[in-house]
Amino acid sequence: MVERVSPLTAQPRSRLRVLLASGAAALALTAGSVVGVPLGAAPQQAQAADSGKSTLTVAVAQSVDSLSPFLAQKLMSTSISRLMYDFLTNYDPKDNHAVPALATKWEPSADKLTWTYTIRSDSKWSDGQQATAEDAAWTFNKMMTDEGAAQANGNFVANFKKVTAPSPTQLVIELKEPQATMAALDVPIVPKHVWEKVGDFSKFNNDTKFPIVGNGPFILTDYKVDQYVKLKANKSFWRGTPKFDEVVFKTYKDQDAAVAALRKGEVSFVAGSPALTPAQAASLKGDKNIKVNEGPGRRFFALATNPGAQTKDGKKFGDGNKALLDQKVRQALFLSIDRKTIIDKVFQGHAVEGQGYIPPRFSAYFWQPSADQSLAYDPAKAAKLLDEAGYPLKGDQRVGKDGKPLDLRILCHATDPNDKAIGKYLKEWWGKLGIGLKVDCLDDVSVPWYAGEYDLAFDGWSVNPDPDFILGIHTCGALPAKAKDSATTDNFICDKTYDELYKKQLAEYDPAKRADIVKQMQSWLYDSGYMNIIAYPNAVEAYRTDQIKSIKTMPEAAGNIYGQDGYWSWWSAVPAGSSSSDSSGGSGSTGVVVGIIVVVVVLAGGGLFIAMRRRTTADDRE
Repeated sequence: MVERVSPLTAQPRSRLRVLLASGAAALALTAGSVVGVPLGAAPQQAQAADSGKSTLTVAVAQSVDSLSPFLAQKLMSTSISRLMYDFLTNYDPKDNHAVPALATKWEPSADKLTWTYTIRSDSKWSDGQQATAEDAAWTFNKMMTDEGAAQANGNFVANFKKVTAPSPTQLVIELKEPQATMAALDVPIVPKHVWEKVGDFSKFNNDTKFPIVGNGPFILTDYKVDQYVKLKANKSFWRGTPKFDEVVFKTYKDQDAAVAALRKGEVSFVAGSPALTPAQAASLKGDKNIKVNEGPGRRFFALATNPGAQTKDGKKFGDGNKALLDQKVRQALFLSIDRKTIIDKVFQGHAVEGQGYIPPRFSAYFWQPSADQSLAYDPAKAAKLLDEAGYPLKGDQRVGKDGKPLDLRILCHATDPNDKAIGKYLKEWWGKLGIGLKVDCLDDVSVPWYAGEYDLAFDGWSVNPDPDFILGIHTCGALPAKAKDSATTDNFICDKTYDELYKKQLAEYDPAKRADIVKQMQSWLYDSGYMNIIAYPNAVEAYRTDQIKSIKTMPEAAGNIYGQDGYWSWWSAVPAGSSSSDSSGGSGSTGVVVGIIVVVVVLAGGGLFIAMRRRTTADDRE
């Protein structure tokens, strides 16, 4: 599942995975484990106020869009799905290679059109029933035959021909064409005996009956919209019982309030929206028992244009400015953005200047434009392109052939200070070119986004180790079936050249050749001007060291805690004062934290951080 953070911001899903297992032979790997690293001072046992149970409470800014893994697209939601349900495979926290999860091994036929997965026999649903290959087959078949069940992760099964379960421990997937992502199917497997009773999958949010039956490391026990999500440790989880008895995600609509709660000890971890601001991080460095964790992010921060909202059958809708249908206009806008200033002034160095669509954290797929291709800051060139496009200056305004001034709107997330700060810069820079800009900061940008009622938007996605999902959101097949419907499309891009490249990368098993095609796709996106990557923000988060003994980051050497490609952080977290060690077994990550104590939700302040659709598994519009 991809985690989207953005179009919502993209916090988000997705949701990129590093190289997939090539698929030449069956892989039977064991997941890497990690030993927690002590954080120094003698920590004290973290416990919930009443029950005596160890509770890890995480302050988050993003709300849940759905608890249904068939609909969830925000990073917050997809991260919870990873805790509730097992996937066929997972990603090793050290280097992102595919490791066993519900499937212990997977093997392709000689022509790579049939894949056979061995399903583990030691995984049970939380109601006591055995998890089997039939559950996996039912999950995939439901996505293949029910459009409502394919909203979040339908791209993973679009090439599936047939899925069967010859036995409880054998899953067979037949493909129409070779598919290189078969070791990276980011789809939560659900219990057939529970979900086959669901009627309309497009409307069922999985939030009516608790506890929710799952087979992941945690079981969801309670949920209140825009307030909290509570999960308890699954003591029968095959990989081992989590060390914390309970995990609580508390929603804060004001990030400053969340930081204040961390200082008071009311929460032990702050994820940010999607990251702490430089000022917040700086203010926390030096506070007793608080540590700021920072690592290279798995997401990008971008500007997305509205190239004309449309449905799969070509029906146009929305009210996007027609000027943005012109590539020269789009490129002119991007040529007048000073990325270095944004990195220095807004992110204050806690980000890397944006280039290709995939962050440098995933080096195999990272792409950079050539010197001739680069849309580097050049206001003079931007002005020339606008003249050529038919928008000359008349006084201090650019005017089209219809005599109307070139005025644009940009969607902004009300809870993201970076959106607001960058919006001010864009208004200044584009104003000097004669372009008007209205910055619309909303609590929920998904409403106008789905309706195509915008010109530009601050965008962002969490990228998975495998790039398939994040690339697939720009294909024609990702467009909505009906106007204003939820869909996996990011910003309504549909181009035959791009679609052909997408099909080629999906069918290419050679890692080097596939990476080359992926880079060609990024080059196309860059030149088109539909998307412009401004920055790759670092993951900046904070936690209390007196409430957590250790926790795993991803990558282990220097990575993030919240929004991982897996459940490693919360599953590995060890309460302060606990004598237990991280059962995962590998090297400890930078000793990190998380916290406790159930908190009162803070309702003050700006709007919710909303990530557009899933536009997550991969993570969000985070």
